[in-house]
Amino acid sequence: MVAIASVVTLATGWHWLLIPIAYGFIARALTGPTLSPLGRFAMNVVAPRLGEPKRVPGPPKRFAQSIGAVVTTAAAIGSLALGWTTFADVLLAMMIVFATLESVFAFCVGCTVFAGLMRLGVIPAETCEACNDIWARYARPDAA
Repeated sequence: MVAIASVVTLATGWHWLLIPIAYGFIARALTGPTLSPLGRFAMNVVAPRLGEPKRVPGPPKRFAQSIGAVVTTAAAIGSLALGWTTFADVLLAMMIVFATLESVFAFCVGCTVFAGLMRLGVIPAETCEACNDIWARYARPDAA
């Protein structure tokens, strides 16, 4: 959805679309898909039609969503408040690449950066204990 919305924004020059795109990232970074219409649509309508869900830890996804929030908010402010349309278009192109990598190839750039920062010790290991065992958050069938 982000890739499509970003392509439409870039192709049409309708930079006002950056507002709902940025809102979606901010909402997902703060609450997961709960307050994001695009997040809810993706999880409840699109994802079930694509097959079994791939469980991933929350902190790396929230980190990635936060990066998306910063980039799209900067694009919106740059374009709508400052008139920097080329700046916004470059950020939109970046969002198209990252969102396409995620949606087509299941490669999350933000999650990869998060993992690298953990390896470097910038993000402490206890921040994402779930990264070690994502199933700890879910009831296991053999736990009954």
